[in-house]
Amino acid sequence: MSASLNAVAATTVTTAQDSACAEPLAVLGRDVTVPLVTGGEVTYAALDYAASAPALQRVWDDVAAYAPYYGSVHRGAGYLSQLSTDLFEQSRATVAEFLDCRPGDQVVFTRSTTDSLNLLAAVLPAGCQVFVFETEHHASLLPWTNAQVTYLNAPRTPAEAVATLERALADREPYGPALVCVTGASNVTGELWPVKELAAAAHAHGARIVLDAAQLAPHHPVSVRDLDVDWVAFSGHKLYAPFGSGVLAGRADWLQEAEPYLAGGGASRKVSRREDGGVDVEWHTTAARHEAGSPNVIGVYSIASACRALSEAGFDNLVAREQQLVTRVREGLAEVPAVRVLSLFGDDAPRVGVISFVVDGWNSSHFAAALSAEYGIGVRDGLFCAHPLVRTLLGSEPQAQGECGAPEAAPGERSLNAIRVSFGAGTPDEHVERFVRAVKELVADGAKWQYRTEEGRCVPAV
Repeated sequence: MSASLNAVAATTVTTAQDSACAEPLAVLGRDVTVPLVTGGEVTYAALDYAASAPALQRVWDDVAAYAPYYGSVHRGAGYLSQLSTDLFEQSRATVAEFLDCRPGDQVVFTRSTTDSLNLLAAVLPAGCQVFVFETEHHASLLPWTNAQVTYLNAPRTPAEAVATLERALADREPYGPALVCVTGASNVTGELWPVKELAAAAHAHGARIVLDAAQLAPHHPVSVRDLDVDWVAFSGHKLYAPFGSGVLAGRADWLQEAEPYLAGGGASRKVSRREDGGVDVEWHTTAARHEAGSPNVIGVYSIASACRALSEAGFDNLVAREQQLVTRVREGLAEVPAVRVLSLFGDDAPRVGVISFVVDGWNSSHFAAALSAEYGIGVRDGLFCAHPLVRTLLGSEPQAQGECGAPEAAPGERSLNAIRVSFGAGTPDEHVERFVRAVKELVADGAKWQYRTEEGRCVPAV
């Protein structure tokens, strides 16, 4: 069994190993061409990694090699079921190694970061207080509906973030279980947060901490042990593994003591009828307790494949190359006076390849639509599922409607939205150069095409 499994896993093992700092990793879609409204076609520049990163070619090849061996997990006695079960559990071990988990930590497979944090919210002990900055993505801002939540104001320096948290934890009453939720890298500004310092502050005040690593894990190594976080959550689709799977990894006690997140097969160890007609259930105490139903073995294996590929490529190389791209984009945008880059911690703050900005005289949706239609560049516009943060960063500055005002503001409200460009290990230099050139041309010359609002989106007028 193990020999066959190793053969499946080894079919594409060399894909990522020889990546150098100067070369992007191979991803799907790198040769896709798209039409331009002005005529002709161009290779698509995917610069929306913060929403969903393209699949690594390595991940796709690994999944394709495994697909003929696909079978039910933890359910069957047949060869393919046994092989798939081994693959599933080996993937769990691979993710634990990738995250540098501690002995005794559990790796639970979920659907996404959102699902992971909702799972953690569901297992909080009674009376738990939750502390979360208003700067969080909605996945980590909103799940805590059954807890007493303290929302902390946006800090303007990393030191202020730590001090704000320390004050809030010191003042809490009653002094019971507490959880801090914090992002590792902002999905709006790309800025790195002082996770290790926040973890130390949390533990000093008897609280635990969960790290939302959705935007951190694809760009930087994440060590549960070194950061001293209690849990970490991330999504496969941002880690170059877009098959609908996610991870919650960390301390087992709260997970083991709570009722299963979902009730059903897989979570239950033993079920029996009682004489009074009811049912007694003995639940698993392993990660399976919160993995009811047939698991997404393809998604799980794709995450493990991405973890291996990134580790083999070497994060030192990946980080160095990405920082070159960050510098090029920031320097290019700085040459355009009409552009304002959004930031909490200032220009010198370390960051990943996520940059949001606004352009004077343009509605952000209009600008993003022109980048797509006239240059073949895919970016994101809006509030990025981090509405309080973007509104804080934009302040009271109104945005001009330009020719196209999508998304439309409600009557009496200002249109608040920004443009986000994001990139990573698979981004070619040409995509970044084309983006910088396109921004300068649009600001200097305006759009070459007419645009209109259709169903809340800005689109080229036909």
